[in-house]
Amino acid sequence: MKTEKQKADYNHIAAKLIEYVEQRSTDMADGQYQVASDSYLDEQRWRKEMDKIFKRLPVLVGASSELSEPGRYVTRDFAGVPLLITRLRDGSVRVMLNACAHRGMKVADGQGKCEKFACPYHAWLYGNDGSLQRVYGEATYGQVDKAAMSLTQLPVHEEAGLIFAVLTPGVEIDFKDFYGEMLDDLTSLGFQDWHYCGNRVIQGANWKIAYDGYLEGYHFAAAHPKTINERTHSNVMQFHAHGPHQMIGFPQRTIDKLREVPADELHQYENEGYDFVRALFPNTSIFVAPEITQIAQLIPGPTVGENTTILHFINRKAPETDEDKQANETMMDWLRDVVQVEDYDLGLKAQQGMASGAHKYITFGRNEKGNQYFHRWLEFYLGERDEKPVL
Repeated sequence: MKTEKQKADYNHIAAKLIEYVEQRSTDMADGQYQVASDSYLDEQRWRKEMDKIFKRLPVLVGASSELSEPGRYVTRDFAGVPLLITRLRDGSVRVMLNACAHRGMKVADGQGKCEKFACPYHAWLYGNDGSLQRVYGEATYGQVDKAAMSLTQLPVHEEAGLIFAVLTPGVEIDFKDFYGEMLDDLTSLGFQDWHYCGNRVIQGANWKIAYDGYLEGYHFAAAHPKTINERTHSNVMQFHAHGPHQMIGFPQRTIDKLREVPADELHQYENEGYDFVRALFPNTSIFVAPEITQIAQLIPGPTVGENTTILHFINRKAPETDEDKQANETMMDWLRDVVQVEDYDLGLKAQQGMASGAHKYITFGRNEKGNQYFHRWLEFYLGERDEKPVL
């Protein structure tokens, strides 16, 4: 259920999109904005981004519906940090460093369901809450303070069907303050009750090159002529910020039908005239479509010029027939192919161009307002800008 403020925000965004389509215009920044090409290529800067942003701020680590019942677990390597994410009997979630206290060995791989994890190196046994329960051959190894040698816990917060964590132990952070009203919007979608369909994993260029593509529709006509552009107007957007996070509205080709809808009812027509990309700083893009919802989780590395993206897919209800299951699989494959071939493969070529030294700066246009906003927030968290940006 949307709050009155959310309804007002949606109404405003939809009304602006209708106006822009009619006027062949878009939401625009006051001017252009330049970012050094080296900022996408320099290893020292990349490590600074990892240390000050990815290891100090909350990041999305998974979808709640991946862990649909107690005992479920999933492992994930995130920017060089091995994670073990588990659902406990009381329904809560733990995010832990996947490293045995003995020699640092990963105690779990892949995903599945179990209550205990045995380290494959020396058989130390851990509960799915991370507690050390048994040391193999303790009589010869020596006495162990099991409480002090449990798996290392990370700060975690689960809300709106999403699991967030900070990748550094002991960091004190207010998750609700960081995500602010974006959490209210996500909660209104009810993701916590949706079905996890599966995921697809793709590879791309530097994480910012990849993320830049989620923040604008300027490229739709050129890069997606037979896919996204057939559904959605190119180079027409409306941006709305919640702190460093953004809601980006895109008009469908059918948006003209909303001209007859009362202005205070436009909030009811997401996916029926316009769509949103919800961009969670620094690494997540959520696209809710009628057929399926895609949650793109960008994971930087292992080098400055690489990223691994997990495309998670959820649906409002579980498939009831084999045809429903196949429809989900087909849609997941289609979206994966669109993102990989029409976005990420182009991003790899763009990275080659940047690395050639042809141009010292990347210049974002006035119409690329979301990209400008994202890069200003990066600069703020890296200590290169004193004041928090405003959209």
